[in-house]
Amino acid sequence: MYITLLILHSIVRWIVLVLLLYAVYLAATGYFKNRSFSKKDNAVRHWTATAAHIQLVIGMILYFRSPVVKAFWKNKSSLLAFDYLFFSLLHLVLMLSAVVILTIGSAKAKREMTDRKKFSTMLIWFAVALLLILIAIPWPFSPLVNRPYIRMF
Repeated sequence: MYITLLILHSIVRWIVLVLLLYAVYLAATGYFKNRSFSKKDNAVRHWTATAAHIQLVIGMILYFRSPVVKAFWKNKSSLLAFDYLFFSLLHLVLMLSAVVILTIGSAKAKREMTDRKKFSTMLIWFAVALLLILIAIPWPFSPLVNRPYIRMF
């Protein structure tokens, strides 16, 4: 089950990133072109937050089943290995923060009264969440900790 969830987590990451990039793009163009906040904009806002929540649930299950995390918490000398520290603390804190920020931004944008305010709220909160997610992903080119673009064991 662990390997299956790891592969799913790797694939869903791309869905979240694509939706989040698209949501930020829609928010920016909507704000700067003074567009009306359409049903499509609202649907993208909603499904971006939903995909992030699904990814978070998969990630939390993985966190509590991960041999890397278990080794980190069992052996405090593993603090010296950055892989252990990254996946046990940094990845968790940054991703959890990103999903909380995304959720707050989605809820605030939904409740704004004007279209321009909806777009600006969505743009700011979603862009911050996107930045945190981009920092927290263990990219293949990262000198700190890296994983493949898609895990397929």
